Amino acid sequence: MNWKTAYRSFYYENAPEPEDLILNPVKTAMLSIDVQNTYAQISDNPVEAARWEPFRQRMREIVIPTTRVLQDAFRAKGIDVIHARIACLLADGRDRSLSQKKPGWNNLLLPKESQESQLIDELAPRPGEIVVTKTTDSALTGTNLRLILSNMGIRNVVMTGIFTDQCVSSTVRSLADESFNVIVVEDCCAAGTDELHQRELEIINMIYCHVVSSQELRRIMAL
Repeated sequence: MNWKTAYRSFYYENAPEPEDLILNPVKTAMLSIDVQNTYAQISDNPVEAARWEPFRQRMREIVIPTTRVLQDAFRAKGIDVIHARIACLLADGRDRSLSQKKPGWNNLLLPKESQESQLIDELAPRPGEIVVTKTTDSALTGTNLRLILSNMGIRNVVMTGIFTDQCVSSTVRSLADESFNVIVVEDCCAAGTDELHQRELEIINMIYCHVVSSQELRRIMAL
């Protein structure tokens, strides 16, 4: 793909190509969103298990290995790797945002000490890496991440994780509203379906972030 021309929504079909990305490592951090054990579980319902198999396959074959390689490349260059996860502080989940209390798929009750709420082993944080815990979709709204990034002098945030059309998108928009330069790595993200993933990338690209592939990012940052 060519990040300068790919993922164009109606609004940006005829927009000029963006300028080259310049990502100063000192002012850049990688942020991984919600790659937790709960999303790796297979439903006991065979219909649901089959419905979610394309998502799990993308995670196994593309997102998890690609993210791990990219995280290690960032670490090797001394660039911060930050993690966010959904978990409630109270066992009964009273501290969750409304979107996580409503009936349906987004109704999440993940106490912070539960195994389901932990980040998967393949992308587990290394000692000393920052992990923020949220009860909201946006990692910025639900934590002190904005203050953390500002205190660290971070201006560029490289985004990975799930789900592209939910917590990733919500965090991207919040970061953009706070004037951070956001880069979304498309092959390090996934949604429930590939169609949702592709459509959301088109929606957020060019206005809230720049969407790139992991290979393009590694060339840009000389990783």
